[in-house]
Amino acid sequence: MEELIARILRDGKNLGNGILKVDSFVNHQVDPRLMDACGVELARRFAGVGATKILTAEISGIAPALMTALRLGLPVVYARKSKPVTMTNAVFLTLAPSHTKGVMTELIVSPEFLSSDERILIIDDFLASGATIIGLVRLAQTAGATIVGIGALIEKTFEGGRAALKSLGVPVESLVCITDMEGDKIVFGRCE
Repeated sequence: MEELIARILRDGKNLGNGILKVDSFVNHQVDPRLMDACGVELARRFAGVGATKILTAEISGIAPALMTALRLGLPVVYARKSKPVTMTNAVFLTLAPSHTKGVMTELIVSPEFLSSDERILIIDDFLASGATIIGLVRLAQTAGATIVGIGALIEKTFEGGRAALKSLGVPVESLVCITDMEGDKIVFGRCE
């Protein structure tokens, strides 16, 4: 997706160690026009999977998930990183490593929003090692839901996430793929 590539090249920053800073338009400050364009494209790619709900992780996945859900006419559930007092004691919980924070992060979903009859489309900002997405998969599988697809704005192909998801047997779509971030480079390539 050329618009997203152009924005990454203009405003993204390679911080080293495989970390790409895109917080000026994806997750700390959000460009709603760009996220809507991304949502349109992700919705187009997943129109035929029969999803009934979109699942993402707090906070970075919310903008692309919401825009995709808007275009597909679906609700969005996001896995919280801490349990609010309004959430019941019975929860679905898993741990996933945070690449940017360097710690294990809780992912929590209330059973009232994730059930066994759901067909889940996972949408997130990044596909890197696949650890966060695998955590979301575990939450959905614990609820008895069916995963029907996985989408990401940005895939870092050199971290192997796509291969980690292959055994799920569902479509995996990324809008842009970065093949190299050595030094201060950001090199784009094919998503496969």
